[in-house]
Amino acid sequence: MSDNVYLGNPNLKKANTAIEFTQEEILEFVRCKEDPVYFARKYIQIVSLDEGLVPFHMYDFQEKLVRNFHENRFNICKMPRQTGKSTTVVSYLLHYAVFNDNVNIAILANKASTARDLLGRLQLAYENLPRWLQQGIIAWNKGSLELENGSKISANSTSSSAVRGGSYNVIFLDEFAFIPNHIADDFFASVYPTISSGQKTKVIIVSTPRGMNHFYRMWHDAERNKNEYIPTEVHWSEVPGRDQVWKEQTIANTSEQQFKVEFECEFLGSINTLINPAKLKNLMYENPVQKNAGLDIHEPPQKDHNYLITVDVARGLGNDYSAFIVFDITNYPYNIVAKYRNNEIKPMLFPSVIEDVAKGYNSAFLLIEVNDIGDQVASILNYDLEYENILMASMRGRNGQVVGTGFSGKKTQLGVRTTAAVKKLGCSNLKTLLEDDKILVKDYDIISELTTFSQKHNSFEAEEGCNDDLAMCLVLFAWLVAQDYFKEMTDNDVRKRLYEEQKNQIEQDMAPFGFMSDGLDDDTFVDNDGDLWKTDEYGDRSYMWDYM
Repeated sequence: MSDNVYLGNPNLKKANTAIEFTQEEILEFVRCKEDPVYFARKYIQIVSLDEGLVPFHMYDFQEKLVRNFHENRFNICKMPRQTGKSTTVVSYLLHYAVFNDNVNIAILANKASTARDLLGRLQLAYENLPRWLQQGIIAWNKGSLELENGSKISANSTSSSAVRGGSYNVIFLDEFAFIPNHIADDFFASVYPTISSGQKTKVIIVSTPRGMNHFYRMWHDAERNKNEYIPTEVHWSEVPGRDQVWKEQTIANTSEQQFKVEFECEFLGSINTLINPAKLKNLMYENPVQKNAGLDIHEPPQKDHNYLITVDVARGLGNDYSAFIVFDITNYPYNIVAKYRNNEIKPMLFPSVIEDVAKGYNSAFLLIEVNDIGDQVASILNYDLEYENILMASMRGRNGQVVGTGFSGKKTQLGVRTTAAVKKLGCSNLKTLLEDDKILVKDYDIISELTTFSQKHNSFEAEEGCNDDLAMCLVLFAWLVAQDYFKEMTDNDVRKRLYEEQKNQIEQDMAPFGFMSDGLDDDTFVDNDGDLWKTDEYGDRSYMWDYM
């Protein structure tokens, strides 16, 4: 008997070990092969915190998930925490490996350790299968295994290199919402040829939401039938034992927002985001009409329209993105018509891209952030490419940086330096403009960055593992609209319009309590003694405000 076990493990059958099946076992084998739900219910064992090794008693929604995996090539599942989602998928992957010959399965998670833990659960379930259901073992490691039927399972972190060069029959992406956007984008760019190479290749994506990222996009595209994925949503109440009392206790021990994200599965942004979470939730993205090497165009240039581009420059090392946003400033509210985002382009090449797009959009005005390498980009645009419509900033004492188009004043520079004062004002204005619908945003990447653009100390920046290059382009724009020069460019005093609109709103809110007068339309007033005075008796006294 010892000669028939793998490396001394009595629970594993060595390859090329002969097994004599009873008639009952043959029938049972055939039934398990045809029905993965039956297989999981009867033969999968899991570890319970309270009871140790126990049979996998599947809930109704878990059975539904397994059948969807079995019947469809592409599945995406939005599920609450602690619903046994990983165990459910693992049971199906084990079934797929045992009953199919020469298949490759990839288990991918946000961390390699998490992926290996999932593989460990699969291996535990395998060890507890009856020997007549097992395939003989060729290799059995922490990160991979191989069965004698030629099936292989590997566990890795989700990255563009995880499956590159390989041919996989099933790819399982666990907690995909926790994969940074740039890694998720690179992964699908790399893995798509692998997926499309076969006619039966399966992709299973399972996650709890975490803001509006790549998972959010794929989920909503699936809901709108814009991709091939079958969406499956599980509500926390489908788990036996979870009722209103459980909900209240969970919120009391965590928070309402955390409950909404982790159990209600709402696509909310991070905590303490610059933009109100309710507003972020209602921002809807649209697919661009044209895409090319990082440039997404939502609206092509229109004749006689005025455009402005704000630019954030990275070093092209793969971490941050060089980015810019194209705004149509012809009408109010302002409209984002295009954006560029690329984490590999070199600073020496970036100016040519900016120039091409800027010229295409009616020689758009440019506002470039010049804190670091951006100064080099601005100089190339101005001196080498001789692009004319570059906005410049000069220091004006207490007013700080003031924008114009020519060299005037002291310490004038091409572009603007993002100082603490610039960022503070820009963030404040951006919050007002976005929440009051004064900037129309329909780009997925911009919305995604805003969901992780959160407060840190006395400022706002991207959460760890996220990016804020497009968000900073918005901040620069919001800072610019408060400049006097912007008013001259657009014949639109944004500050005044916002004030007037907010003043009207205040008056409407106060209406039940009586109207408030600003004194501008009334030529009389009553003093503290009750005496009536006519202001026209003394003429126009508005000049007095200059001395008050």
